Amino acid sequence: MENELDPFYAVIVARHPDLADAAFRPLPGGWHSRAFAVDDRLVFKFPQGEEAERALRREATILAALRPHLTMRVPDLRLYDGTPLFSEHAIIPGEHLETAHYDALPEPARQTLGEALARFYADLHARDRASMERAGAQPIERWLDADAIKSRALPLLPQHLQAFAAETIAGWRDLPPDPYGETYGFFDGHGWNMAFDHAAGTLNGIYDFADSGFGPLHQDFIYSNFISPDLTARIVDGYERVTGRTLDRTRIHLLTGVHRLWELATLANSPEHHATMIDSIAAWASRQ
Repeated sequence: MENELDPFYAVIVARHPDLADAAFRPLPGGWHSRAFAVDDRLVFKFPQGEEAERALRREATILAALRPHLTMRVPDLRLYDGTPLFSEHAIIPGEHLETAHYDALPEPARQTLGEALARFYADLHARDRASMERAGAQPIERWLDADAIKSRALPLLPQHLQAFAAETIAGWRDLPPDPYGETYGFFDGHGWNMAFDHAAGTLNGIYDFADSGFGPLHQDFIYSNFISPDLTARIVDGYERVTGRTLDRTRIHLLTGVHRLWELATLANSPEHHATMIDSIAAWASRQ
């Protein structure tokens, strides 16, 4: 066992002596937590800092409030309140879903996935604001305005992306408020938060609700574009059938571009992330 695991191992085994001989492995970390899989059946997450601790507590209460109302499987977090604070949950079996995986799926599996995610978003958006506020949900992080994105992101972009960026920012500047207002939503529905069974071609569950909260309804549909616009289209079609709402596909498309430029703008002072963000913008611009 690596030395970096020792303090976390000691904390976990103090609570679970039966895991002393289990196989521990670190999981790819988020920005603010350390996570470990144990025997590939349990996940233990340790928040790093007060902000991360508050987020973990909030995620646990939100999931407890949501779980009875979802058809999609989500983690059942158990908090261990002490020093250090950490959580435990059973692993939802499956792997990330990325573009290449989605592109390889047959048509029936794509449609089944789109319908499952449409139901997931419909279930989330049906939750009333008061109950989710009581569970700890908060407004999501607001994006920078058009001028701020322009001043921070455009100087970092290569020439061939300048026109796309300028057009997207202009659309963001003129975009009226969401016609459906704000809703409680996931706002993180990319494939790195999915537990996908590649052998069966089915989605087993969704995790990481730390970024969920109240935000513009259409914005909740942009993150699946990291997987494929085809998946987003299927989700939107299914959501309209389930809810009776009509969604604005042009708005979703524009918001996807704004989000990628916003990410670069927020990381303008972190050059180690620029190449990744610019590649993400270029990938979306190529679909125009």
